[in-house]
Amino acid sequence: MILAEDSFILREGLRELLATRTAIEVVEVCTDLDALLEAVDAERPDVVVTDIRMPPTNTDEGIQAAARLRDSHPHIGVVVLSQYSHPSYVLTLLQSGSDGRAYLLKERVHDVLELTSAIDAVQSGGSVIDPKIVEILVSARARADSSPLRELSDREHTVLSKIAQGKSNAAIARELGFSQRAVEKHTHSIFGKLELGAAAEVSKRVTAALLFLAEGHEPHVDRVELG
Repeated sequence: MILAEDSFILREGLRELLATRTAIEVVEVCTDLDALLEAVDAERPDVVVTDIRMPPTNTDEGIQAAARLRDSHPHIGVVVLSQYSHPSYVLTLLQSGSDGRAYLLKERVHDVLELTSAIDAVQSGGSVIDPKIVEILVSARARADSSPLRELSDREHTVLSKIAQGKSNAAIARELGFSQRAVEKHTHSIFGKLELGAAAEVSKRVTAALLFLAEGHEPHVDRVELG
């Protein structure tokens, strides 16, 4: 994997932390967006772990990198590390697709299991959202009367609540006692009512979960991991 971080202390700390995991090899470290993109072309890593803000502008280079890599190297997973807990950064990151993308607050990086779990998730095409972001979305409780969620049946709400917990269709079927075929029909109906039909499967599941959480449902959900 490639690590991109302009802070020397954090960069070296992350490199040492990841060196403790034998399954992860850091093949290159970078300090700015241009160097990161060049390194990706040269090394073709499975995963990029990048700071959200780096030179040249120190604004949203990590999110820019994720968007560019979606086009140039769609199979590379990206973990964006950020000190910003505003959900708008997450939604911007997911605009180019949620599969293979993670957004973690830097306060998590001291926990190697949190970080490596996100790396493993994006490498396999999954998506991880920091628990604090989910908490903010839950507390927002933006229940507009025009919400498409109001079009869902009670059973569809139940299925969507399980999707928001990161459960697969097979896991939902086992937990609710439905057939997997029935769960697939419910999820198809949910995505249709939320007008997500044109999106990729992982993107639909993450977007539906975000909509569900933003309206204040499932207050005990502490993480979304889908894929």
